[in-house]
Amino acid sequence: MLVRNLTTKFGENAGKIWNTLYHAGTTDENQLQESTKLSKKELYAGIGWLARENKIKKVNDYYQLESTNLTDSVGTTAGRVYKILDIWDEADIITLKKLSNSSEENVFAALGWLAKEGKIQHENGRFTLNKE
Repeated sequence: MLVRNLTTKFGENAGKIWNTLYHAGTTDENQLQESTKLSKKELYAGIGWLARENKIKKVNDYYQLESTNLTDSVGTTAGRVYKILDIWDEADIITLKKLSNSSEENVFAALGWLAKEGKIQHENGRFTLNKE
């Protein structure tokens, strides 16, 4: 996945989500995924990115462009993922899920949050903290 750097890839995903919500308004997850043509993992990473930018809100099962209400869930998981990577140096998604006690969707949203901050890298299926 280091084809383009992780920040670029997740940022592009966030842009697709933002554009869809901008034009369609309030949209549920299935419609959002269908409109953006993103996989579930890419969708959640983009949602995490937008949450870090304070641009996406989830109400029931619907997303909209507005000040975020996802800081507690996504931001907290991002803190856990960061701490895991700080201690372990690297981890795959299965390890991050297990050690953060979070769903795969929440871990990908957290990775999107951390990518927006420029704090993570991904290579050969493993995530690491950005040491630059």
